[in-house]
Amino acid sequence: MPDDLPEPTARYVGGAGAGPRAGEHVVAPKNRWARAILGFRDLVPEAWYTLDVSLSWDEDEQAAAAFDFALVGFDFMARDGSSLDVESVPGLVRTLPDPLGAWLPGPAYHATTGLSAEWRCGFRMPPQASDLALGFRSWRNTAPFRISGVRLRSVEAPSITSPWPRLRLGATPLMFEQDLVQGVGLVLRGQIVSDRPNEHAAYAAIRYRDASGVEMPLPYPDTVSVMGHGASVNLPAKPQARRFTLSLTPPAGATRVEIGLRTWEEADEASPAVELIAPPEVSLEDSFRLESLIGDDLLDGSAFLSRLADRLGLEPGAVPAWLPEAQAAPAPAILARARHLRQGQERSSGGPDGQIVLRLAGLPDWTQPESPDWREEPFRSVPWRLDYHSLAWIPALGEAGPALAAAWGAANPWGQPSDPLSLHPAALTARAEVLARLAAQPLPEGADDALRATLVGVATQHGFALAEIVGQNAFGRSLHGLQAATALYVTACSLPRLPLAPFWTALASRRLGETFGALLAADGHFADPVLQRRLDCLSLGRALAEALGGQPPGPDIAARVEAGLAGLPGLLDPGGRLPPFGDAPPVVDEAAWIGRLLAGRSSDLAAAREAAPSTPAGGVFHDTLTMSADSIGRGAGHFACTFAAPSPLGHADCTSFILAAEGRRWIVEAGGSESVETGPSRHYLVSARAHNVALLDGREPVAGPVWFAKVFASTVPAPTGSRRAFTGRT
Repeated sequence: MPDDLPEPTARYVGGAGAGPRAGEHVVAPKNRWARAILGFRDLVPEAWYTLDVSLSWDEDEQAAAAFDFALVGFDFMARDGSSLDVESVPGLVRTLPDPLGAWLPGPAYHATTGLSAEWRCGFRMPPQASDLALGFRSWRNTAPFRISGVRLRSVEAPSITSPWPRLRLGATPLMFEQDLVQGVGLVLRGQIVSDRPNEHAAYAAIRYRDASGVEMPLPYPDTVSVMGHGASVNLPAKPQARRFTLSLTPPAGATRVEIGLRTWEEADEASPAVELIAPPEVSLEDSFRLESLIGDDLLDGSAFLSRLADRLGLEPGAVPAWLPEAQAAPAPAILARARHLRQGQERSSGGPDGQIVLRLAGLPDWTQPESPDWREEPFRSVPWRLDYHSLAWIPALGEAGPALAAAWGAANPWGQPSDPLSLHPAALTARAEVLARLAAQPLPEGADDALRATLVGVATQHGFALAEIVGQNAFGRSLHGLQAATALYVTACSLPRLPLAPFWTALASRRLGETFGALLAADGHFADPVLQRRLDCLSLGRALAEALGGQPPGPDIAARVEAGLAGLPGLLDPGGRLPPFGDAPPVVDEAAWIGRLLAGRSSDLAAAREAAPSTPAGGVFHDTLTMSADSIGRGAGHFACTFAAPSPLGHADCTSFILAAEGRRWIVEAGGSESVETGPSRHYLVSARAHNVALLDGREPVAGPVWFAKVFASTVPAPTGSRRAFTGRT
């Protein structure tokens, strides 16, 4: 291990200050405001670092059992001290008010009985960063806590594929295309970084097209026409990392905008190294944000559509033209298809006496009251409540579904939900798809246009919320982000007459390609270490590929799904379960799940489980290894080990293994699920102490994948009837 880096500089905010000993810092109990900021310079881009800290706290601390006791915020900076808006960093989580950070758990979570403990985390420097400011911030602590012995050390590691897409700008424009809402401004926000401060680092070339696809003549509002460059907006990089906001006012008749980001220099001219930190955020002008549209009012679906028409400058009579014609074959139910691949046939139904019997989240049947208030909680179960408010069970009820969905909308005006969990992305995205598709389907006999208008209005509210989530990349490149983009796409396809439908479709389609590509690489490598979430990703990818067909990004998603599915069937143990690494809810039949994913292929589940694993490419290794054997008369045997990089708030189980022999499980994993356990029990289950991990030099795994110093060829013959499997290369 290399020597520690030089002593950092220190400054204090909000009542934090220096402690009585050298290198000690005291953080006062001022929620979010008090913080000690330590600065490090000249770090190595893309290198791995470990941060070691000694913590001590007051004996009268009342927040000992708080997992978010305090926060360590990470501010990555360019050489001139300008902050970088990095989307994600391996080893860290997205937080507020710091963009990235790591939570310091309270005293109850540390393996100590005293008033001090050691804490450690690992992270990888972004490629554009050279400096770092660490902010030790007060959060839930009720008394001052102290930090000392802060040590930042670099880790010697082999070259590993960078997790950051590089969006470099040059003479060839980096293109972004977006359909518009006529009469509504478009806003793009992002950040460019240059290798040196530059007042003219890059520019945005703007081109508008009309409904026929014809380029509209110059000049354009809020742009400058430059000879040889067209309509342009300058993007300075002074300081080196500079945030920009493009507020575009489309000319009358414009339906689409093409934005090319490039440097001012031509290909044969020397130019600075300039790049986008991440794809730009996209939104409509502020007056068309959902919060601005609703204000302090409680609007039902119909009233919301009238408010939207007024904001667009249209007469109230424009609303009926937005209502879709009843479609016998509405937009594909993509999230519902992924749900079917996961759990099979929907088991909720309407009884012969009109009662609605729900079977959700693997829990027993429950009969819904005749007039639900949507606060029901019969099992005190978070997964059940999420499933209940997703409304994913409503389509199975037939003609009773539309009225029940409208009743949910009436009881849950936007901003005042009957159950706060209804706003969780797992419920929000599925519900948006259900509402939009119900609004487009034939209604029961006797239903009037008021019911359809209500459904369209509630679905449109969800569409606005999803567009803001997707456009601002609020969930990052995650499964929730992919689900949000999918729900927005289905909403737009289901309600094509809405003025916002083209804008939503273009936004969702672009984000689908970006997010799925980040979750599953073309070679089958998954970003998520949890096997069940990999199956969720594959299920949604399969459903997207089926729905999109040859339309981008459908073919690319389909190819990635095929690459990711290879090897997963072989990880099943003889009992049909995947190794319980990471979060592993116990109610899922994983063998049946994989079997449904394989349906329609040339090989069935049994053949796929026995298929020989592919050989890793040179320098590239699989992150999950298994071996199974079924000797006649001796029972089944199974071994599995994971080398996957742990997620920051997930299980610290890198190098953990399980073993079964002669039909018995001898070495097991605790498993667990974030939807079931909370508090200290959850923290213990995700800690390295709850896993069968290798403690190299007495250190627990904190971040990053395993890399192999040397690979030894096995000289032990495999048992008769055995099979090996590998998946998820790192």
